[in-house]
Amino acid sequence: MHYIASSKRYAAMPYNRCGRSGLLLPALSLGLWHNFGEVDVFENCRDILRAAFDAGITHFDLANNYGTPPGSAEETFGRILKKDFSAYRDEMVISTKAGYLMWPGPYGEWGSKKYLLASLDQSLRRMKLDYVDIFYSHRLDPQTPLEETLDALAQAVRQGKALYAGISNYPAEETQKASKCLAKMGIHCLIHQASYSMFNRWVEDRLLGILESEGMGCIAFSPLAQGLLTDRYLKGIPHDSRAAKPHGFLKIDDVSEQKLIRIRALKALADRRGQSIARMALAWVLRDRRITSVLVGVSRVEQLEDNLSMLANPDFSKEELLEIEDILAD
Repeated sequence: MHYIASSKRYAAMPYNRCGRSGLLLPALSLGLWHNFGEVDVFENCRDILRAAFDAGITHFDLANNYGTPPGSAEETFGRILKKDFSAYRDEMVISTKAGYLMWPGPYGEWGSKKYLLASLDQSLRRMKLDYVDIFYSHRLDPQTPLEETLDALAQAVRQGKALYAGISNYPAEETQKASKCLAKMGIHCLIHQASYSMFNRWVEDRLLGILESEGMGCIAFSPLAQGLLTDRYLKGIPHDSRAAKPHGFLKIDDVSEQKLIRIRALKALADRRGQSIARMALAWVLRDRRITSVLVGVSRVEQLEDNLSMLANPDFSKEELLEIEDILAD
């Protein structure tokens, strides 16, 4: 059936300015790290993307190696983009990244100019796009001069293959260096994509202050700590959960009793707020005005709708924030 976007798609979603730029991003963005590969059900992927856009999610985040096999998330997204969203391309912010292993040999990962620009060309072919809105260096390469990596981002922008340059997973000091280096090239570093959650607060130490001073936005990934900040593990480790799988970032040892004590306390507060733990955790990440958007990843439409319902209660009282600090400090 031909897709026509909801006429009410901009009614409820807040949009936040990305640093000192003209770009606004939705409070919630959709990440395609998981569940959009060749091994996943195409119609389910399509349903999720339609539901996201209808709800005002305009930003879709990918990387060259997303999906199983690597690259297949971009291919899936490209197919759906052609089928459903061709008329809406100018309402969408599409980002991709390069930095992790994508193909064998010395030119298939890290931060060389050769790798980054070749990867971007491949990503554009997979998605059947002329340009992406944001192109990221996915990780700092300690062996490649920072100037070379950033020159690749600048060239992508000058060539019109990307509208904005971004970085991801960079430490605070290197983030500041990258921003100033790109500025000398006449390119603004738009955004930093960083892991941030109640259980992973490293960005609060120095990074967020640097981003503010440099006029950069911040988009948070893994805001639910790979699923820990949900009610998924309160009664044990389900056999089909991320922690039970032999691959992935969440390990059985991560589901410690100390973490579970904190999760139970957070659930009690979330219950009083009329929210799930996940909704409260998303709202908590967005409490800081320096966070432009938070990336969510979902496997079905119902999960997306649950995340979106966070928008109905995004604010915290001072007492609630202090209670969360006490829980996380235990």
